[in-house]
Parts: sequence; C-alpha cells; structure tokens
Amino acid sequence: MADEFMKGFAALMVGGLGWMTIAGWYRTPSFEGAQLIGELPPAESLTVFDSAALLLMDAFFWFAVFGALTFWVLIPLASELREYLDERSA
Repeated sequence: MADEFMKGFAALMVGGLGWMTIAGWYRTPSFEGAQLIGELPPAESLTVFDSAALLLMDAFFWFAVFGALTFWVLIPLASELREYLDERSA
C-alpha cells in the first residue's frame, strides 16, 4: 500500500506544481491582486502557445485530482474487493 500512496502523492505533486506554475503565468495579473485565481486573458489576445499552455494547465489540474483518487481510493478498493471475493469463494 505504501507504493500506491507514493504514486498518488507523486501524481498530486506533479499535477499541482504544473498547474501552479502555469496559473502563476496566466492567472496572476498583478502581485497586489488575485494570484493563481485571477481572470484569464481575453481569448482574442492568446497565441497558439498560450492556448496550448491553458489546455495543459487544465490537464495538470485533472491529472492531480484523478491521479490521487486513483491511487489512494480506486486501486486499494479494487484490491480489497478482489481479496474479499477470493476469500468468499474459497
């Protein structure tokens, strides 16, 4: 179980740090205002690379959420369920 915890923690850290880096670039209009949760720049001012970065920002966020849930909840639950069914059928 320790390896599943570390894999989930790694997914959470990689996704979280990736999201934080890109959100710091695109969602921080000033240091006195909202940081990491500010408004995105207008769509007409975005280049192809800006659009790709915003897509990657969303991908990092969902990777962090689903990666942690997969390794901390779903895989241990499936393992326990498989063990329970093996004991019950024997």
